[in-house]
Amino acid sequence: MAKKAAGTPATVLLTSERVAHTLHPYEVSPDAPNYGALVAEALSVAPERMFKTLIAEVDGRLVVGVVPVTGDLDLKALAAAAGGKRAVLADRAAAERSSGYVRGGISPLGQRKRLPTVIDETASGLDLMYVSAGRRGLQVALAPADLIRLTGATLAPLRT
Repeated sequence: MAKKAAGTPATVLLTSERVAHTLHPYEVSPDAPNYGALVAEALSVAPERMFKTLIAEVDGRLVVGVVPVTGDLDLKALAAAAGGKRAVLADRAAAERSSGYVRGGISPLGQRKRLPTVIDETASGLDLMYVSAGRRGLQVALAPADLIRLTGATLAPLRT
């Protein structure tokens, strides 16, 4: 009987695709205000390198937006980048069901259902960025180009 690979779907994907990455555990309550900034601080990472993954509904379909923790997701910009007119943040249950992850641990990688993904254009100027590795308390650092390739993402200005 074959053994199931250990890790989250995100880390399993990174390993199977032989993508250079490093894992960074941390302890911050997902209910803490300014969660992303606290995670950056806990890991001693510049906040502009730390990105959050948000799932929105654009004209009735789910879309992933990945933005630095230093700003908020511009829903109008996400809608435009996804070829839609109107975007609202997805219901928590819908986001969790679609991604297979829980709030505070939603990764843009290895989601249960692959969704259109848009990453804030500031990622293109970085050599390394951090996103959730698929569970609360674990970030993954990787090259933006690898994240773009693995998610099929487009780049657009998304941060307010």
